[in-house]
Amino acid sequence: MPPYKINVLDAVDRKVKEVFHPFIVGVVNDCQVKVAKFGAEFDWHAHEREDEAFFVLRGHIAIDFRDGVAEMAEGDFVVVPRGVEHRPRSLSREPVVLMFELSTTLNTGDAVSALTVRELDRL
Repeated sequence: MPPYKINVLDAVDRKVKEVFHPFIVGVVNDCQVKVAKFGAEFDWHAHEREDEAFFVLRGHIAIDFRDGVAEMAEGDFVVVPRGVEHRPRSLSREPVVLMFELSTTLNTGDAVSALTVRELDRL
């Protein structure tokens, strides 16, 4: 049987209703590939033991750091090293972003809030 194939943007348009609510797209070894629509502003947080990567599929986002900001457009990719405090936010209406994280990574890292999602659904 061939591997599971998905058109991520079509699936997001059909299934993702909330911003900053990640869904699992796939698993590669010990890492999850997640997708989410981004909203106005996420929580400041860090991941003490995990790096986190962002790839913008649609729209524009910013990732705020305590010493600056990385603005990202479609096709842009960045790795946030472990321990670096950051805060993602949208610069366009509900941008769609892929995230690459260890399967143990909590979306809000060391900050637990109403945006924390402990149980992720598969897209």
